[in-house]
Amino acid sequence: MIKLRNSSLQLVDGIWIGRFEAMASPCEVLVDTADKNIAQKALDLAIEETRRIEQKYSRYRDDNIVHQINNANGKVIKVDAETAGLLDYSQQCYELSEGMFDVTSGVLRKAWKFDGSDNIPNQQMVAEVLSKVGWSKIKWQNPILQLEAGMEIDFGGVGKEYAVDRSALLVSTVGISSVLINYGGDLVALGPRANGKPWEIGLQSPDSKSIKMIGKIELFHGGVATSGDLHRFLVKDGVRYSHILNPKTGWPVEKAFRQVTVLANSCMEAGMLATFALLQGESAEEFIKAQEVEYRVVR
Repeated sequence: MIKLRNSSLQLVDGIWIGRFEAMASPCEVLVDTADKNIAQKALDLAIEETRRIEQKYSRYRDDNIVHQINNANGKVIKVDAETAGLLDYSQQCYELSEGMFDVTSGVLRKAWKFDGSDNIPNQQMVAEVLSKVGWSKIKWQNPILQLEAGMEIDFGGVGKEYAVDRSALLVSTVGISSVLINYGGDLVALGPRANGKPWEIGLQSPDSKSIKMIGKIELFHGGVATSGDLHRFLVKDGVRYSHILNPKTGWPVEKAFRQVTVLANSCMEAGMLATFALLQGESAEEFIKAQEVEYRVVR
């Protein structure tokens, strides 16, 4: 095993598996090759890009563009090209979802703590925070951004998928396509296994007390993303409250599915569609079926 900057690279059944931690998730880069140097280079590239993205867009840091935006107190901010691209994407998601996908809704965490307890906020608390939510309230004209004082941008809903796709793009420059990148269940395959067979991906049960697999996906190329409430929820009086919040009400989406998994051309596209579907509540499967993509749902 090769130790590599708080990471590991290990040969398992003919596949080099590189592992590291980032974005509060276990991350893996699987390379189907006999060449250890290629696998190590792929892992290096993925680690470097993922940690760059995390440092730049994590809301937990006080030295990045997100902190600058969220602490501007109503002042105008000029952003770099990469951040502008993410903001344009966020606006597109907001418009396509008719306001249900909103990167300003992360501030609702001040009212909701999804720790598995029964601590449900009262309506007044939710309403106070909700007043700081709404993409329509911000002024965005690439590259100039202005938020009302107290509002925030949170790229948590797109950041991990973005890191997966960016890592894949860089890894593809190594010259090998038999690669699978998996960041906490958000994945992309650059191509099939070296023998031409697909990568087999297990789907975990959304039951937090179970580690069993409830199915599998065969992936030759493209992205996979799953949205659900496996780890983040509240339960009170027998009612389960999902962490998928309706940015228009400030409350969890009613009758939300437990889990939606989508296959698409990229991880970002898959993540967008999976989240859009969950935001539809009981109409999730009807919505995702209309997108003509492969999917799996758990009620």
